[in-house]
Amino acid sequence: MNGSLGRAAAALLRWGHSAGGGGLRRAASSGGRSAEQLDALVKKDKVVVFLKGTPEQPQCGFSNAVVQILRLHGVRDYAAYNVLDDPELRQGIKDYSNWPTIPQVFLNGEFVGGCDILLQMHQNGDLVEELKKLGIRSVLLDEKKDQEAK
Repeated sequence: MNGSLGRAAAALLRWGHSAGGGGLRRAASSGGRSAEQLDALVKKDKVVVFLKGTPEQPQCGFSNAVVQILRLHGVRDYAAYNVLDDPELRQGIKDYSNWPTIPQVFLNGEFVGGCDILLQMHQNGDLVEELKKLGIRSVLLDEKKDQEAK
C-alpha cells in the first residue's frame, strides 16, 4: 500500500473503522442508494468529491478547504456532488465509505479521506504524486520549477 493511502487507512483505523481485504468494507445500508449506484459515482471520474455546497459556493469550511486545495493544484475537472441537495446521498456516501464526515474525496475510485487527510497529503507532497498517477500534473510543480529558475 502506498504512503498516502496507507495513512488514509491508518486514519480509518483511528476512527474505529476497518480497512480490510482489497479495500474499504462497504456497509450494507447506503441511505436509500444502492452500493452499485454509489460505486458508479465514485468511479465515474478520476477525482470525485462529495461536499456541502458546490465548488463555486462551498457551504462549510471543510468543503471549502478541499476545493481550495484542488484549485491550488490546478485540478479543475472533477465531479462534485452536493450532499445538501440529497439527504439520501449524504447518508449513503457515509455508509459506502464507512467514514462519518463530509467532505469525502475519491481518487480513481479509491476513498482517500476528508479535508484533514487531503490537507496532509498536500502538505507532505503525496497529493502531487497521487495526481500524477491519475495523469494529472499539479501546477505546483510548475511553480516550484519557476521559483528554482529565479
